[in-house]
Amino acid sequence: MKKGIIIQGSSRSEGDTSKIVTLLKADTGFDVVDLNQKNIGHFDYEFKNRDDDFIELFKDIVTNYNVIVFVTPIYWYTMSGIMKVFFDRISDFLKLEKDYGRQLRGMEMASVSSSNDSRFYDGFEMPFKNSAAYLGMTYRGHLHTWVENDVVSIEVKNNINAFFSK
Repeated sequence: MKKGIIIQGSSRSEGDTSKIVTLLKADTGFDVVDLNQKNIGHFDYEFKNRDDDFIELFKDIVTNYNVIVFVTPIYWYTMSGIMKVFFDRISDFLKLEKDYGRQLRGMEMASVSSSNDSRFYDGFEMPFKNSAAYLGMTYRGHLHTWVENDVVSIEVKNNINAFFSK
């Protein structure tokens, strides 16, 4: 069985996205990391952020998991800033400690978005899909979810179940 990790990238640890993450965890049994609870600095070409939480987190992910599910709210038609910082920091392992970066090859990636309605925007998943291809990962697709008035509908729950059963 594949061992997976859900990376939650929301500015609110207990917001609507966390409701989706809770359902995903229950459905998959995957571990969860909340990026909002980590100290992860922005990428810089001089690697000044080596002492933050990213390097240890990334090494743990590539060493212990073979599936990564990125879950993010839609902010301004794209992934959250905290999720984008995580993606940018992967560059650390394309320049430094390349052996860890290479461990992404062959891993699986999926992306999940959340918002307050069922509307989904073309192009949202492009950074996930193209990053997976660039890193040698298998992209398993995207699922859009929504929470309306603090409630996750049966439709969304069924979509989650269907997405992760394939």
